[in-house]
Amino acid sequence: MNTSTDYDLIIIGGGMVGASLAISLAKQALRVALIEAAPLHRSTPPGYDDRAIALSFGSRRIFDGMGLWEKIAPQTTSIQRIHVSDQGHFGFTRLDAAQEKVDALGYVATAQQLGAVLMSQLQQCDNLTLISPARLTDLTLGDGHAAVVITHDPDNNNGNTESLTSKLVVAADGGNSHVRNQLGIHTTAHDYGQTAIIANITPEKSHRHIAYERFTRNGPLALLPMPDNRCSLVWTRSPESAQHLSRLNDEDFLAKLQLCFGKRLGRFIKVGKRHSYSLQLIQAQEQVRHRLALIGNAAHTLHPIAGQGFNLGLRDVAALAQNIVDAFHAGDDIGALPILEAYAQWRERDHRQVIGFTNTLVHTFSNRFPPLVLARNLGLVATDIVPPLKHLLARHSMGIVGKLPRLARGLPL
Repeated sequence: MNTSTDYDLIIIGGGMVGASLAISLAKQALRVALIEAAPLHRSTPPGYDDRAIALSFGSRRIFDGMGLWEKIAPQTTSIQRIHVSDQGHFGFTRLDAAQEKVDALGYVATAQQLGAVLMSQLQQCDNLTLISPARLTDLTLGDGHAAVVITHDPDNNNGNTESLTSKLVVAADGGNSHVRNQLGIHTTAHDYGQTAIIANITPEKSHRHIAYERFTRNGPLALLPMPDNRCSLVWTRSPESAQHLSRLNDEDFLAKLQLCFGKRLGRFIKVGKRHSYSLQLIQAQEQVRHRLALIGNAAHTLHPIAGQGFNLGLRDVAALAQNIVDAFHAGDDIGALPILEAYAQWRERDHRQVIGFTNTLVHTFSNRFPPLVLARNLGLVATDIVPPLKHLLARHSMGIVGKLPRLARGLPL
């Protein structure tokens, strides 16, 4: 392979997806740079309001393949069961780790704890150059290499610029991807007309490692188990309703939540800081170009229903890392379009299925047309009592369907 470039691979974005890609390639003879606009060494003590991240069983396997799970596991709360219900109707479905013969259906970690493990591991990657804080200023995709211009210390008016070259640039810089915008890659967007309210709450009863997905008349409501008997709440409402709920005092907010969720967890006794954001489905119309690949939220930003966003991005990491490593070992150009198109084709089915599944859930369970209400409740009951249907739903929720890359089977690259 031609080594006339500064790096083999430049990753733009040092969040959890970008960091995971860099770590997955740590033992390879590849020169990798990771560029992040925010300082990478900030850390604050754990707190009640720490944001939760849902990790599927498949994501555990990927971290296993990276050799990271032993460090992540102590920071997680396992999901032993998932309870799906439709408010005011008879339908429900229950998934159980014991029935699926796995240790857990998934896990919940705080973004801060997971980020701390990833950051610690990044410091140990001998083939990695961390460049932070630095912001992408310009990007050119050429025949023989990609040229990246960055500004160091971008919040400082005197920050200096630097030009770097690489065989491949990977955009892992989130839903409002600067790379995507720089290159004029168009997106398709669907506004759900919904707002998600995010908070941590404490119930009276033990959550018993159960995750709840409850479809209410006003939108889905999810509770994920966390340490100290906290639950992570994602409550989807109309923008007007969300604004009203956000203005309520804690007692009134918990009373409204109680009415929607019921009393399976007893009385809700504490709520932390509430945050809200509008919900959109955003898809990049191009996943790859010659010398470029988009992964994670830069490629697809999902509705939070079913908690699939980060897990889908991590599966992008597993597939792209394998394609890069296989091409590199074969002496091929890792940034060549045929290599990257093979990655995009591999990921297309998973993207389509997950996006289709989340879209179907949102639209089906927000529709009050009586025949559809009856049909969806019969579907929930059928899924609960027909083992093959339940098993298929469980495997999809665990992220272990289709052709799996080595990392997603828990194997090292």
